[in-house]
Amino acid sequence: MSTSAIWIVIVAVVAILLIVVLAVAVNRGQRRRKQRQAEEIREQARLQTAKVERRQALADETAAKARAAQAEAEVKAAEAARLQERATAHENELSASREQLQQQWDRADGIDPTVSEDRREIREIEDQPTAGRRTPNG
Repeated sequence: MSTSAIWIVIVAVVAILLIVVLAVAVNRGQRRRKQRQAEEIREQARLQTAKVERRQALADETAAKARAAQAEAEVKAAEAARLQERATAHENELSASREQLQQQWDRADGIDPTVSEDRREIREIEDQPTAGRRTPNG
């Protein structure tokens, strides 16, 4: 082998080694850049995770308040229904009491010979329930 051929082989080997070294260096640089980029993305994800967790806490708190308000509304609705039933029962008792009272007045007027028929009619008008009628004070 001639000296020029040996030099060509040496130059070729050195060129190949330089290309390999450059390729490795470029590869390492790209790898480091990608690692930094991945770390930045992870940091952003950590920040976003904290924000999402705060939003979740707010949503949970709001949902709890809504459930409490709904429960309170249901309790109030039940109380209103119970009071309405009591009012209806009182009105029914009142109506029955008025009827009994009117019967007593009618019986007393029927027994009393001094009560005229006109007076009985006036008493019936006066003793009618005041619902729907205006009183002098109201």
